[in-house]
Amino acid sequence: MKRRGTGKTLLKNLSVTSPYHLVAAITTALALGWASTAAAQTAGTLIALPASGAGQQEKRVTLPDLTPIATHDGAAIVNISSTSIQQVDESQIRNPFPPDSLFYQLFKQLIESQKERHHQPQKVETFGSGFIINANGYIVTAAHVVHGANHIVVTLTNHHAYDAKLIGLSVRYDTAVLKIHAHHLPTVAIGDSKQLQVGQWVLAMGAPFGLYNTLTQGIISTVKRPLPNDPYILFIQTDVPINPGSSGGPLFDMAGRVVGINDQIYTNSGGYMGLSFSVPINTAMRVVHALQNHQALQFGWLGVEMQSMTPDMAQAFRLKEPVGALIASVLPGSPAAQAELRPGDVIVAFDNHPVYDIGQLPPMVGATRPGSLIPVGILRDGEAKTLEVTIGTQPEKAQRDIRHSTPIPRLAIRVEPLSPPIEKEIKPRPGVLVVTAASGPALEAGITPGMIIEQVAGETIRNPDQLRKIISSLPAATPIPVLVRMEKASVYLVVTLPQPSDQDKPGH
Repeated sequence: MKRRGTGKTLLKNLSVTSPYHLVAAITTALALGWASTAAAQTAGTLIALPASGAGQQEKRVTLPDLTPIATHDGAAIVNISSTSIQQVDESQIRNPFPPDSLFYQLFKQLIESQKERHHQPQKVETFGSGFIINANGYIVTAAHVVHGANHIVVTLTNHHAYDAKLIGLSVRYDTAVLKIHAHHLPTVAIGDSKQLQVGQWVLAMGAPFGLYNTLTQGIISTVKRPLPNDPYILFIQTDVPINPGSSGGPLFDMAGRVVGINDQIYTNSGGYMGLSFSVPINTAMRVVHALQNHQALQFGWLGVEMQSMTPDMAQAFRLKEPVGALIASVLPGSPAAQAELRPGDVIVAFDNHPVYDIGQLPPMVGATRPGSLIPVGILRDGEAKTLEVTIGTQPEKAQRDIRHSTPIPRLAIRVEPLSPPIEKEIKPRPGVLVVTAASGPALEAGITPGMIIEQVAGETIRNPDQLRKIISSLPAATPIPVLVRMEKASVYLVVTLPQPSDQDKPGH
């Protein structure tokens, strides 16, 4: 959405087209100024001129001074470059011209030659940012900056470059810890992201587009923003400008404490469009502390499959408002089953925190220590109940499935190829398995984890990449038929897609 700035409009109205117009404008302004002064003197007390300094008023809002943070903490920000060997996704190589264009055939030949060359793995270099948390060379960054890297180089603000070792990372929390062989390094102070408030000023540091030591500022837009691609993180949303290369850099509060890791943006152009998202530092430090103590990072587990509440569903379940997370199924033997949660229950509170929609619940459960006894508020047949649930540890298989699944952002789901046992059971029918489903078009249509997507818009789905390519090409605001399979029955559901973004394109 583009906003029309008042300042821009004024400048446009005051613009001049030639030196003669400029001279005329100055002459007119001087004449008007002299006439106004003369008129004021003639009118006496009828027109009172402002006294000297009368136009200066006391500031009601003090603007933030960011220079102390830049001076004190700037040296603890690093630039990160990582190199990996990857197979280039040929779907990214596209013909920009329509088939009836004279240039279509020319570019078609060029693309074919490019695809032949890209059959061989290519060296891919990724750039990002990070910050030093320990004087002996420990650095925190975003996991996607270094994930799968063969070689990582960290450059300090004094231009000294070091080979870095990856200590560990969490894809789910998009946080990584690096180590360089250096001592007596400047460090940042770690803050508390739970104390953040909407409207609070924050500052980002990093290297957008490789431009080292860049500072940008803005305010917090919201403090607990769920995103469909990252169901276990409640992001800090800000209007701080960050761009490619800023990922992994710190988000500071006005006390100079790191409260988040700059992670991603929402964009249709590839650049900043006013929406930036950062991993809360409290979430990231779970990864850091686990790695420091040589412990596996455990996630809480409830053992339910959920879907969002629509107005129609709320009415059907005798609810006054479409709030909460609707339980679609309960896994046998899971913590939810042992606590006697059942399909049709609507979770509206978890550990005494309200649950307004499905996107809030996975981060709450995932961040809960396994073994904790947690009160879960539900609505069952329109009546409020509270059940005590002992949170379990998410099974390794479930963690591995999510980590290696393919995101389909436009549907707000993650899918994976059918495993051999599933293929044998449903053969010869192809399809992909839905692993997770956040609040979005798929859930609204009734597509839940465990379902198999067999067809979309009449096209048979054979693998996750094909599904993502088809979904990216479909029109928005148009009902799309989707054939899904649950156990031994197949059924058509209708999905209405939003406008696509760059994240929806294959390869992103």
